[in-house]
Amino acid sequence: MSRIRQLLAPLASALAGAALLLLAGAAQAQPASSGSPTIDAIRARGQLICGTSADLPGFAFLNEKGEFSGLYIDFCKAVAAAVLGDATKARYVPTTYANRLTALQSGEIDLLSSNTTWTMPREAALGLMFTGVLFYDGQGFLVSRKLGVTSAKQLDGASVCVQPGTTTEKNLADYFRSNNMKLSPVVIENVEEIRNALTGGRCDAFTVGTSTLAAFRAGLGDKAGDYVVLPEIISKEPLGPVVRKGDDRFFDVVRWTQYALVLGEEFGLTSKTIATADDPRPDVQRFLGRTNDFGAMLGLKRDWTVTVVRSVGNLREIWDRNVAPMGLPRGRNALYTEGGLQYAPPIR
Repeated sequence: MSRIRQLLAPLASALAGAALLLLAGAAQAQPASSGSPTIDAIRARGQLICGTSADLPGFAFLNEKGEFSGLYIDFCKAVAAAVLGDATKARYVPTTYANRLTALQSGEIDLLSSNTTWTMPREAALGLMFTGVLFYDGQGFLVSRKLGVTSAKQLDGASVCVQPGTTTEKNLADYFRSNNMKLSPVVIENVEEIRNALTGGRCDAFTVGTSTLAAFRAGLGDKAGDYVVLPEIISKEPLGPVVRKGDDRFFDVVRWTQYALVLGEEFGLTSKTIATADDPRPDVQRFLGRTNDFGAMLGLKRDWTVTVVRSVGNLREIWDRNVAPMGLPRGRNALYTEGGLQYAPPIR
């Protein structure tokens, strides 16, 4: 037996060495972990899964070509450009007000980019985090001109269409209660059903964020002029992208993707000019990744900001393409340099 062992020893040693070489080669073939389970999953499948709406013109909807379009869709594209280097590598999952948060919690989607209001319970109790405010909104009321109503305080006893599972529903009840008015809520999930209820007289008013009201009114077509948005704004509705807690790296990437859109506008860098920009300002050079590799801190390429802005444009371009045609003034959603609230920390 000792003689057999002596004969087999060199073979065993050679096989062990070969196995080690194979394992080393396999380890080198695997991409290094990003430090984010969400990003690793996105890169493994080659696609970002983005939960969004399908019926909000200007924000998130299916256009006449059957393609998703809008402000929230462009943000999903921006994140795909940052993580995968390709804005087209995003898949959109239509969500409802009732299932959007559970879809994110369960891992069905990587990112929620929709009309979702940033509130304390959604962060403190649901295991979710908002990465920023993409759209500053407030809740309002849409009514038929035939009612002769010029103020929300004239809606005492009114039937008001409202969607379930939303902050809107709670704000509506609070507003009527605080103004000692009687309310007859008509709770409907589907936007098309709400449209029929309003135009058919089942509801005296429809309440939701003013951005959705503008989209809803535009969807009325020839009848849009028969309806008016009342002047009262009864709530704060900071709407922003949402991710799951526990993945700080992905949170950082989504947050700084939005800031890249803001800084792109602030620096005057557009989808057409950013790739060849020769602005010598140090802040701009850092933003472009030419003097520092800040992308490495996020597990992204050095010029990731260039890829993002070149793919979808800066924040102004996204606004002008999607929201401005609806007639909504930019207002609070303008840059801080123009009296708005959009403000990005520095990259330095």
